[in-house]
Amino acid sequence: MTRFTIRKRDGLARIALFQVGEDEPIKLPTARDCDVLFPALESTGFTNLPLSAPSSLVNDYPPVTGIQPVVIHPHLDNTAQSGDCVMVANWHTALVNPKNYVNWLIGLKEKTPVDTLWYAPASALPSNVHILSYSGFDLFDFRAVDLKTAQMRFCTPEGEYPADVLSSGICTCPGCQQDNLKMHNRHALLCEIALVTRFIEEARLRDLVESRSRLNAAQVAMMRHFDSHYQFMEKHLPVARNCVMRANSGESLQRAEVRRFAERVINRYRPPKTDVAVLLPCSAKKPYSLSQSHRKFQRAIAGRAHELIVTSPLGLVPRELESIYPAGHYDVPVTGYWDAEECAVISAVLAGYLRRNPYRRIIAHLDGGALKVAQMAADLCGITLEYTCREHPAHDNALNTLEDALSGERRLKDDRLHGMISYQFDSEFGTTGTSLRGHYPELFYSRKNVQIFSIDTGTGLLRPTFDGWNLIKEGYRVYIDDFIPEGDVLVPGVVKADPRIREGDEVLVVGARAFATGRAAMPADEMNRSHRGVAVRVRKIKRL
Repeated sequence: MTRFTIRKRDGLARIALFQVGEDEPIKLPTARDCDVLFPALESTGFTNLPLSAPSSLVNDYPPVTGIQPVVIHPHLDNTAQSGDCVMVANWHTALVNPKNYVNWLIGLKEKTPVDTLWYAPASALPSNVHILSYSGFDLFDFRAVDLKTAQMRFCTPEGEYPADVLSSGICTCPGCQQDNLKMHNRHALLCEIALVTRFIEEARLRDLVESRSRLNAAQVAMMRHFDSHYQFMEKHLPVARNCVMRANSGESLQRAEVRRFAERVINRYRPPKTDVAVLLPCSAKKPYSLSQSHRKFQRAIAGRAHELIVTSPLGLVPRELESIYPAGHYDVPVTGYWDAEECAVISAVLAGYLRRNPYRRIIAHLDGGALKVAQMAADLCGITLEYTCREHPAHDNALNTLEDALSGERRLKDDRLHGMISYQFDSEFGTTGTSLRGHYPELFYSRKNVQIFSIDTGTGLLRPTFDGWNLIKEGYRVYIDDFIPEGDVLVPGVVKADPRIREGDEVLVVGARAFATGRAAMPADEMNRSHRGVAVRVRKIKRL
């Protein structure tokens, strides 16, 4: 009997425990001599078919059944059960074809139970284990590095080199000290897996993958193909993280988290009732309102227009959403130059928002690349911009011009709660009578002296109380069986979950005998398909 328990997710990557029988659980990801872990592997030689083999051939030669690991193939029905270890035989051959790599992986993931251990045989090297983990593989062996040893190749995370590098001082591991190439190569793999594990723990594996992949064209292509499958990747990514999202490469523009934010701004977010908007540049400091430049902007605008921040890679950040992940948590290299792809992507986001939310006046208080993007968006929408900036936007002359341009405009109601609710819950209700108390970042919304929302200081998301949930009439519900939770809600107790729920979302647990508020510990798809694990981290319980 095998048991697989996920402890931490970062997209497809996991930190988990795997137990075979009564043996000590194995912490994943890791590399092992898998012939020892799975003795049945010794009897399955010459039974694995190429991933590219036609379905007719694959169906004529089905894999051995009833053993661990369970062999899965793009052309086979999946026989794996919850808790099994699944093995994609010959996966190392997929590494040379990025498009097939991603297509095969997604097809296999969608027909395999979520709570299964994924084993990539003869595939892991220090130079590729980051992309394998990013793809959702948990277990590796030493076959690939041992083969490199036989070929007299010295393995590093940056690539493989001739064996004479062993004495060059690049590495001072025990293997190098003993002039033992095999020991070094195995040690290098284990060290890289340990680093990958650390990045998963910090929810920053994408940062490592973007960094490591720069030296391998195939891995960059894999990353881009993954990003092109937005619907698949987005549902596996948390809605918020407590860390900085580093947008340091061109691939950052296509990250599913970036696209999700832009799509929610365009399709979910409801702006305040005003017909005047000001487009502003971003700032290095987050949230923007804490920066000196944005304090000057806000004084000049004086609440007489809706403030929209034009930024890369997110595209557009309404002022109400500036503290919500990733708007309040990203970092990007600042050069003042925006390349053609950057301009095209961001102008499309801005144009999409302006088409859905027309304004009588749109003032562009911008310069440089941000101004170019605004002009491109205006051309796409067929609208005319007003310009208030001939110098740096924070220059006194520019600020005076902006203030004069808004002379005579009515002050709009500052209602951040309305925009945040629409963005986060795709819901809308009248916020008349609500009041804000506390000091940033500890903020609370109340109605008739009853607290309805607080703001999570780490992610900027709203946390509804039971009274707050009464105002959000539908969605983001997790329905449970007939029991009263005594703590966190486990997967076996979940009957169904709103498919829009992502890891990190605030949810209302609904049962026949109790309600509970909390945060989703996994996406709805996993709640509905898994058999083990915590579904909701419960904050409060209300018995009926």
